[in-house]
Amino acid sequence: MKEAKTTLTPVVDDHVERVHPYIQRGFMPGVKHAWHGVMHVIKHEKNARIHLAFAALALITGVVLNISKAELAAVFFVVIIVFLAEIINTAIERILDLVEPRENGKVKIIKDMSAGAVLVASVGAIMMGVAIFVPAIVRLVWGV
Repeated sequence: MKEAKTTLTPVVDDHVERVHPYIQRGFMPGVKHAWHGVMHVIKHEKNARIHLAFAALALITGVVLNISKAELAAVFFVVIIVFLAEIINTAIERILDLVEPRENGKVKIIKDMSAGAVLVASVGAIMMGVAIFVPAIVRLVWGV
């Protein structure tokens, strides 16, 4: 009995060409698409605009109250975390709407969990704000 000869063909990673034939190459086109995504969230998501308004208020308040650089960095950090959570929540909701456009209890619970992540981030930001701003306001008002 003759043994069959097998020849191995080299593996070619052609994923980009097959799946994304019109992809733009390079760093700046990626930044442009990412910025478009951020602006889409801001334009179409009311809660994202509310988060940004509170973020601006918190940052302005921090500068006015002359909080420390470390405290201001903490405020920046929680602002970023909340906005990141909002963007990810929006992306998850949009994906689920594409996968299952009809009412679905399983999809609803996934959307609720995703929104819950935004809630947790927001509550954490509020707690951080209270810890930073209340003592600064007390010092300003009562000179303590």
